[in-house]
Amino acid sequence: MKSYFGMSVMAFIGVAVLVVVINSAMQSAIMGGPSGDLSEAAVAERVAPVGKLNTGAPMEAEAPVVAAPAAPAAPRSGEAVYKSSCFACHGTGAAGAPKLGDAAAWGPRAATGMDALMNSAINGKNAMPPRGTCGSCSDDELKSAVEYMLENSK
Repeated sequence: MKSYFGMSVMAFIGVAVLVVVINSAMQSAIMGGPSGDLSEAAVAERVAPVGKLNTGAPMEAEAPVVAAPAAPAAPRSGEAVYKSSCFACHGTGAAGAPKLGDAAAWGPRAATGMDALMNSAINGKNAMPPRGTCGSCSDDELKSAVEYMLENSK
């Protein structure tokens, strides 16, 4: 009867040798080849992040980029504001909005005066939110749009 103990020891030694060979190959690949360059620069290069987080702050090596001031945009006409922002409701009568060209609906509103109409346009009224759907419109642009709607609803 053969000794199973001897065969077990031989198998254990074979597995241990295999682990050492694999470990040596892995270390060689990780460390940059057989030389295993461990200089500070080589290690820093291997562990450097792949990318950098842009926090919006200028980096030390870069000069800050200063954008030229934008030229003030020319105010949009009342018709342009109406067509881009007011038409959705005032062109269809949605949510009770007076339709462009409806003199009966605009007449009583016009009688309240421009100050009252501008108050409604700026602060909203009933279903209309403040500034309608033109949050980027200036007060002058809103006034032009109101004047355009009044002029075309007589």
